[in-house]
Amino acid sequence: MDLELKDKSVIVTGGGSNIGRAIVLAFAGEGAHITIGDVDTAQADKTAEFATKLGAASVQVVKTDVTSLEQVQAMFKAAADKHGRVDVLVNNVGWDNLMFFTQTTPDFWRKVIDINYVGVLNCTKTALDVMVKQNGGAIVSISSDASRQGEPREAVYGGVKAAVNSFMKTIAKENGRYGIRCNVVCPGVTIPETTDEVGGNSMWSKADSMFTPEQFDKIAKALPLRKVGRPQDIANAVAFLASSKAGHVTGQVLSVSGGYSMIG
Repeated sequence: MDLELKDKSVIVTGGGSNIGRAIVLAFAGEGAHITIGDVDTAQADKTAEFATKLGAASVQVVKTDVTSLEQVQAMFKAAADKHGRVDVLVNNVGWDNLMFFTQTTPDFWRKVIDINYVGVLNCTKTALDVMVKQNGGAIVSISSDASRQGEPREAVYGGVKAAVNSFMKTIAKENGRYGIRCNVVCPGVTIPETTDEVGGNSMWSKADSMFTPEQFDKIAKALPLRKVGRPQDIANAVAFLASSKAGHVTGQVLSVSGGYSMIG
């Protein structure tokens, strides 16, 4: 299916590794112009090179810490200067460290909130400054099924991602009049195929960073589809929601989790 994303200007935060990398490559295959915002520019450069080979109209990497509004604004300026506009923003950056809430500290809370929520606020505010003026655009934020079900060892992360879901619904209602669509994709457990797909800053930088192989097997057996997710599964959903094929879809929270959650 032609998603009509050719020559669209797309920003993907955290586009160097894992899910972000797969999202970049999905847009590359559609012939989009892509700006990767990432703190790990070495990993992002590798992704950019691969994206170019896959057919991206152009790819640039801008070192960006999404918790800094100034850096986010610089990233958007680089995209707009190069391509004239910004058609799509994918709020992909995320971070967590699995532990029970009683084991967490205020410093940990602040880090989770800053990366997973303040980063979305910074990027979305800056995107709206551009998209309202151009009277159109699509924003897709990556959340988590932990935001919908509640998940042990992800209390702060799940709560923050629930905030992202609610925030994006409100932004969709406020800005639909400007032709701006806002949606959310909630992955379940989603693992890279190889460690080559992730950088040193990633939660998945080691094969057993998050779960052991035995735990992955148990997770898969508990899911209706009997398999854990792969980054491409998420990327496919993101590309669709960002495209004109989803032109009448806004304010939605879509689980892409093998059936882990089934919320109507």
